[in-house]
Amino acid sequence: MEQRKHWWNGKWGRLARRDVFLRVDGDRWHVEQRAGGAEGVSRFYEYDSADEAEETVRALLEGTDGWRELSPRPPGGWGPPST
Repeated sequence: MEQRKHWWNGKWGRLARRDVFLRVDGDRWHVEQRAGGAEGVSRFYEYDSADEAEETVRALLEGTDGWRELSPRPPGGWGPPST
């Protein structure tokens, strides 16, 4: 499964943090809505098309939170390229 995008509401702490992830696996699109950070509770949505998944993402990002898009980590993690 490849992570395409990640949004964070900019808040720290188990009670305040929210994340939304957009992922693809073959021809299936997945959206994860997570509350409470890495150990939090997630809801998962699965779609046949990117358009359907992106529509859900837009709905999840509505509201007063200051959502920020975070870049996915490049393959191999952070740091200089290996030679």
